[in-house]
Amino acid sequence: MPAMTDLLARFGSPLYVYDLSLVRERARSLLEHITYRPFQPQYALKANSCPAVVATILGLGYGIDAVSPGEVAMALRLGLSPGKILFTENNMTDQEMAQALAQDVVINCGSLDRLQRLGAAGARSCAVRFNPDVGAGAHAKICTGGPLSKFGINYQQVDEVLAVERSSGMQVVGCHMHIGSGILDAEVYVRAMKVLLSVAVRLPNLRWINFGGGLGIPYKPTDLPLPLDAFGRSASDLMSEFAAAYAHAHQGRRLELRLEPGRFLVAEAGTLLTTVTSVKTNPDSLEDGVTTPGRTFVGCDTGFNHLVRPAMYGAYHRIENLTRPQAPKRTVDVVGNICESGDIFAKDYHLPEARLGDCLALRDAGAYGMAMASTYNLRPLPAEVAIDGATVTLVRKRQELAELLDAWEWGALAGGAPGATASTARDG
Repeated sequence: MPAMTDLLARFGSPLYVYDLSLVRERARSLLEHITYRPFQPQYALKANSCPAVVATILGLGYGIDAVSPGEVAMALRLGLSPGKILFTENNMTDQEMAQALAQDVVINCGSLDRLQRLGAAGARSCAVRFNPDVGAGAHAKICTGGPLSKFGINYQQVDEVLAVERSSGMQVVGCHMHIGSGILDAEVYVRAMKVLLSVAVRLPNLRWINFGGGLGIPYKPTDLPLPLDAFGRSASDLMSEFAAAYAHAHQGRRLELRLEPGRFLVAEAGTLLTTVTSVKTNPDSLEDGVTTPGRTFVGCDTGFNHLVRPAMYGAYHRIENLTRPQAPKRTVDVVGNICESGDIFAKDYHLPEARLGDCLALRDAGAYGMAMASTYNLRPLPAEVAIDGATVTLVRKRQELAELLDAWEWGALAGGAPGATASTARDG
């Protein structure tokens, strides 16, 4: 595997790097630990939409869980058949619904009114996302189940779902849940599975049951990884018992099990590389007789525009000084270059002493990193590189400032701001 510092020198800073061999390893481990068959895992594309990463996962037989028309389009462009794509809608428009129907993609409804409109539009089959009133996740903002969540039809409303099915003739072929993201506790997951199965038993036309995603990874040194053995055994055993009873009641129909991991497959495979651009220490301050020690800030050439998880969720990411990993450790705040006081990757972090030009690695950034990146402060997006053994591929070139500015219609400023022309934008 090439050295990360060499990649930074070759492709520039900041830089996202994805290890495809690790993606492959995680994808295979899930396949091995779920023993129930038939089993169809579906990658949650929102976690990381880099085509090189997605294609690696699809190559192992995964389908796609999509949450937007753009994600459906990417899956189709990568050659995936519509039957292996699930469009889990969230407040979709009628136009998006019509497009998905034309693409022959199954829509996973999260509200009764969308279910009714889907039936009225002539859909012959659909799925339903149920809220099992069980929520979990690493942060309240990524808890997608429970009474405060906007997602899904409450599991107690199954009678209303059945009424729509009867009146429209549309068959509910899939029963789905998703209770949160970053889950490391297998027990809470199993509890939600049992609620979903209590709903599924009442749906007469099922072809598959989807226990959702949200499988976490150990970001912090103190985190314990998800016990994949126990999770896989529980999911497989629960499904086997349920499927046998369902087949007995429905002419031997064998249900398919689905899961939709995202973060679990890609988070550990991604690294955001950045360069130290400033190191400063503030003096101690004295106020009302209380001394507050000065802080040392290690500034770098990226920010929450490229990795928003620490600012948005208070998320932890391991940070390494790849240039001088053996240097004595100093307690510092690692901060970005965005004009916001919340642009902080880590506070009171024990980092090997950083100097100007050092290469820092923000680890476990393969999920919800570049996928949530923005051009805030008019800072262009970084490049993305995929490595597979000794093979290095530039999979997304660095965005140029001119590209960013040229997205606007500069001609609309004619007679407005002095000198505001397309050539001015390019010269920037």
